[in-house]
Amino acid sequence: MQFFKNVTNIDFLGRQKNTFVFSIVLIVCSIASLGVRGLNLGIDFTGGTLVELAYERSVNPSDIRTTLSNAGIEDGVVQYFGTSKDILIRLPVDPEQATAEQSSTVVGALRDEVGEQLAESPEGGLQQCVSPAGAVSDCHIQMRRVEFVGPQVGGELTEKGGLAMLYALIGILIYVAIRFEWRFAVGSVVALIHDVLITLGIFSFLAIEFSLPVLAAILAVIGYSLNDTIVVFDRIRENFRKMRKGQSDEIMNRSINQTLPRTILTSLTTLLVVVTLIVAGGEIIKGFAIALLIGVIVGTYSSIFVASPTVLFLGISREDMLPVSKEGAEGDPTP
Repeated sequence: MQFFKNVTNIDFLGRQKNTFVFSIVLIVCSIASLGVRGLNLGIDFTGGTLVELAYERSVNPSDIRTTLSNAGIEDGVVQYFGTSKDILIRLPVDPEQATAEQSSTVVGALRDEVGEQLAESPEGGLQQCVSPAGAVSDCHIQMRRVEFVGPQVGGELTEKGGLAMLYALIGILIYVAIRFEWRFAVGSVVALIHDVLITLGIFSFLAIEFSLPVLAAILAVIGYSLNDTIVVFDRIRENFRKMRKGQSDEIMNRSINQTLPRTILTSLTTLLVVVTLIVAGGEIIKGFAIALLIGVIVGTYSSIFVASPTVLFLGISREDMLPVSKEGAEGDPTP
């Protein structure tokens, strides 16, 4: 089945003024939101306490959130951790409570809800609880582990995450400059910065938690967007060498239209998987999936309306794309 029977003839570059203004507005709003609101950093970056619990039977995280909220614990993040019986609770740093006290408060509130109190338990065995009737048995809620992530570790993760994105952009700049031409390298990096800023801006504006999985998604978006852009650039280079007539904008428009079916189909199939992750993937990867959703949409837009117009603005021409003739070579260098 063929979705695109004919090559489209859309004047993408003729709309570059409108798309330029649109992109600038999005970037300015994103920077403003990041400057005023900042990112809602998770405890991976800010530090905090992780409490892993095992329930006797399946439990709904929303019920746990309600119980904690009624106990005055408002900032905890509750999510599945493996099966529907395994729960991970993330708590921000509380300067007034030690880690052990903080975790005990959480588990105590949850056990109070089911009417059991912790009893003395044999070392190395399951935790024992006393029921309202006075019977002692294994607790319905077992505390498996408690971990503390210090602010210093969170600061190191923030620095390393930022450096990872910076190194990725520098590597891409060098690769594309060698593989194509310096104008293409600048165009690809401008598009990637555009994608990252807008994705971060949306996370900031919506106050979605920014965690390590989200950072991994941002790096994945950089790779996805670059792949889309490289496909377009490769066709532009090919057409510059093949087409004898036409201005630079005409050749580039033709190239974008030729690769448009591939761009749309790739994005749609990727979005189908990402939406499935958001709907059925659970709370633990929701932030990761949302970042991919935003990044794929923005990356598809930038590969068409940001990268190529930037290259055109920098003054690319057919002569820049022709291979250098070796001394003494005869004939037309164009393949």
